[in-house]
Amino acid sequence: MAGQALASNRVFVTVVLPCLNEEASVGRCVHEAAVALASAGLPSEVLVVDNNSTDRSVEVALAHGARVISECRPGYGSALRAGIEAALGEIVVMADADLTYDLSKIAQLVRPVADGSADIVLGERLSEAPRSTMSFLHRRVGTPALTLLVRRATNGLRVTDSQSGYRAFRRDAILDLGMTSVGMEFASEMLIRANRAGLRVIETSTGYRERIGEAKLNTFSDGWRHLRQILLLAPHLMLVTPGALLVAFGLAFLAVGLILPSGLSVGSLRWQPSFISGIALVVGVQGIVAGFVLAEQRRKVSGRSPSHSPKRPSVPAICLVIGVVIGIAGLGIDVGLFVVWLHLDHSFTRGVALAAMAQSLVIDGVSLAGFGMIYPMLARDSWDAVGTDREKDRVPISAPEHEETRARN
Repeated sequence: MAGQALASNRVFVTVVLPCLNEEASVGRCVHEAAVALASAGLPSEVLVVDNNSTDRSVEVALAHGARVISECRPGYGSALRAGIEAALGEIVVMADADLTYDLSKIAQLVRPVADGSADIVLGERLSEAPRSTMSFLHRRVGTPALTLLVRRATNGLRVTDSQSGYRAFRRDAILDLGMTSVGMEFASEMLIRANRAGLRVIETSTGYRERIGEAKLNTFSDGWRHLRQILLLAPHLMLVTPGALLVAFGLAFLAVGLILPSGLSVGSLRWQPSFISGIALVVGVQGIVAGFVLAEQRRKVSGRSPSHSPKRPSVPAICLVIGVVIGIAGLGIDVGLFVVWLHLDHSFTRGVALAAMAQSLVIDGVSLAGFGMIYPMLARDSWDAVGTDREKDRVPISAPEHEETRARN
């Protein structure tokens, strides 16, 4: 019944399998996918993207009926982007060539995309995966943490396994997202960009099996790449919002220090909040500035040039003005305190709080003014570089030395 329903839509499906030294498993993956697609009555192809394999992966894939292309740029994301671009199907299913994903369940992923009820379907792994298939660190720490960050970056996207590499989607919709990832962070980037583009994302449980061959995932370096990508796409998540909160706390503590110059009683001790207020203000402003830089970088890599009305000053210009103003204000407070000290006026009890304020204003003023002066120059250089990079991205994918198989089922 499921096969008949899918066949009636006459959608053409491409299964993309990135491959790096998967000689022992790629043939079985190609066969399993082909059988599943044939039983569902789907016109299809299996496309293996060789990512610089040094074993017989290409020969094995060709022998089992796959079409094979070569992607010389290393990385999981690079291979997938090349495969999606080269796919002939209007619906693409991405999986791995290590037999971890149950490719007999392809129709389960394709059906919601084919009938128009979803744009992306994730094959959720965790609920049915035996413990032996995934390490404790990945199952209980890495995947849940990254999923939480992705959900926060997408304002609550309802997914439980954001790192699953088993997905079905419409090819054109994903190409329109302008994906840039070259590594494992491709999984997070797709979901964040898809959410912002208004694409509908759902999950279906597909399980997970023990891989064949050597694992390619590097827990810490790939985890860092994911975190960096999420920060690039959603700088508000861990920089702008926390930075703004720190600035608010800093101002509140500073007010307490001015109102209660002798500090607060903590048991038998006296706590002076003026010092922590200075730290919070400096760190908070740095976070906001860093978040803005990442936001501009996000616009750059997504292909949107920085723009602002000629009648309205740019954010760097505003930062420069604010930085100069508050820096001068901080220096003015310092000069005033120095004058008080010269007159030996020890009755001025708010000197500590004002000194902390002056220090914070000077540091934040220098940071903001420096950012306002330097960022426009860096941005111009970055835009020259991104133009060159985009030209490189248009280079056709090189064909392998082996003859490509282009037969349609």
